[in-house]
Amino acid sequence: MSVLLGLFSLVAIGAGVFFFVAGTLALLRFPDSLSRLHALTKADNLGLGLVVLGLLPRAGSPLAALKLIVLWAIVQLSSATVAQLIGGALRRQDAAE
Repeated sequence: MSVLLGLFSLVAIGAGVFFFVAGTLALLRFPDSLSRLHALTKADNLGLGLVVLGLLPRAGSPLAALKLIVLWAIVQLSSATVAQLIGGALRRQDAAE
C-alpha cells in the first residue's frame, strides 16, 4: 500500500509541477495582460491543488493535512481576489486610453 501511495504522490506532484510550468510559459508567451492573467491563475490554482493532493498522503498527522488544505483554500481565495482586482485595473486602464 505504501508503494501505491508513493506512486500517487509522485504522479500528483509531477502533474502539479507540469501545470506550474505551463502557467509560466503562458505568462511568457501570451500577447496581452488579461490572457496572461487568466492562464496563470488557472494553471497555478490547479497546480497547487495537485501538489497539495500529492502531499496529503505524506502528511504526518491529520493536523498537518488540515494545514495543507487550509493553505490551499487561502491561496484560492486570495488569488481569485487579486486576479479580479488586476483585471479590473487593466480594463479601466484600457478604457482610459
